Amino acid sequence: MDPKKIALLVGALIIAGVTAFMAKNMFAGSPAPQVQAAAAPQPVGPKILVATRALPVGTIIGPDSFRYQPWPKELVENAYFVEGQNVDLNQLHGTVVRNAISAGQPITQGALVKSGDRGFLAAALGPGMRAVTVSVSAQSGVAGFVFPGDRVDMVLTQSVDGSDGPALRASETIIRNVRVLATDQRTVSEDKDGNTEVKVSSNVTLEVTPRIAEKIAVAQSIGQLSLSLRSIADNASELERAIASGDVRVPEGADPKTEKQMLLAIASRPVDTDPTFVTGADVSRFQRRSVPRAQTSTASSNGGTPSAGASVDPANRGPVVKVWRSSTPTEVTFGGK
Repeated sequence: MDPKKIALLVGALIIAGVTAFMAKNMFAGSPAPQVQAAAAPQPVGPKILVATRALPVGTIIGPDSFRYQPWPKELVENAYFVEGQNVDLNQLHGTVVRNAISAGQPITQGALVKSGDRGFLAAALGPGMRAVTVSVSAQSGVAGFVFPGDRVDMVLTQSVDGSDGPALRASETIIRNVRVLATDQRTVSEDKDGNTEVKVSSNVTLEVTPRIAEKIAVAQSIGQLSLSLRSIADNASELERAIASGDVRVPEGADPKTEKQMLLAIASRPVDTDPTFVTGADVSRFQRRSVPRAQTSTASSNGGTPSAGASVDPANRGPVVKVWRSSTPTEVTFGGK
């Protein structure tokens, strides 16, 4: 090989080696760039009270309805509930939403109405609903375990008298899924320390429709009303029952949010259809099952007409047999409803 070429090759190898060595020292000497996380901006401003969920008109405020959240100082209004400014959260329990509040929206003092304030009960009622009060005892009021916000069924117990034997004793569930607004003058179940207080009430105020309010007024004159406490899970079964019976029709093409709101509204409404009942014979074999025959007049000893002032209820009459004595007929009724 030509000595010049060999010299050039050796020189190129030497230069390449020196270059690699210098590059290695240069990269090894400089530290790798460190990635540092940016510090989260610290919240500026006081904490105010905001709604944890949507609070429609008539919602009774509870401990899970609000929370404190940092808020920009320049956006704080005088109507807000600011932490540390003489705000007693226990006093907000049991208040009622007067104006609808969205989730995350600040709660203003004018949006809530307290018990005893003017318009409190009217604010607690839903649109188109009425408030009625029924008298209860320790037995008929579930021994004081019915609290505001619970849902109950109403049971009517009555005794039907007649002329053909003992009276018929019966009870029936006339109304289901009724919301309790207040027990006596209380709209919350906690005392001033936040502990649940079980107290026997003498009056319970309920939220019903105008039609059901009329039924309750009549039922109180017929017999005794009792409350039956419902489970929270029963609302779903009531909704399924309404859908199966055709009482609820979900419109086609409705978005899921609208459909959910409609179903929730239906599940929370009181129901006065398809009442269930129990008679004395369902409890004891010595009690009767049928409605007794109404009071009727007795024929005179000579087979004459009924005495003056006597009346017969045609709705309760059974088969009628006409008996002739001489030339005077006498009607004899057998049985009845």
